[in-house]
Amino acid sequence: MGIIKVDPFRGFDTMMRRVNEVFDDVNRGGIRFEIGDFTPRVDVADTEKSLTFHAELPGLTKEDVKISVTDGNMLTIRGEKKREEKTEEKNFLRVERSWGSFTRSFALPDNLDTDSISASFDNGVLNIEIAKKEPAKPKELEITIK
Repeated sequence: MGIIKVDPFRGFDTMMRRVNEVFDDVNRGGIRFEIGDFTPRVDVADTEKSLTFHAELPGLTKEDVKISVTDGNMLTIRGEKKREEKTEEKNFLRVERSWGSFTRSFALPDNLDTDSISASFDNGVLNIEIAKKEPAKPKELEITIK
């Protein structure tokens, strides 16, 4: 018998979307129930030479995003997606876009060279690549026998 890892919040976003759809059917154009701020989706890929992160950040520019790595090998992506502020009056029937400040943090493994991180931003996607270190070769110390 194996151990099964359980994520109690798995599918919570989908459930909230479905609850919102039910309320929309009952009360068209009414109040929407949303949980939390803007949370970008991030894909993490492990290759032979590097660890890469791809974060979807629609509507943001590279100036809106900050990336940092702490001494404890924690990669943090933070920024803010600002709400569109227009002075004209609109009667929204539905608002699905989200905005707000966000922070995403990832614990990095020890085998990465955090001094050689590269990042690029293209078409609303932030790409971060961290090269892997060559494994340290074991030291051999010869001991003289007395």
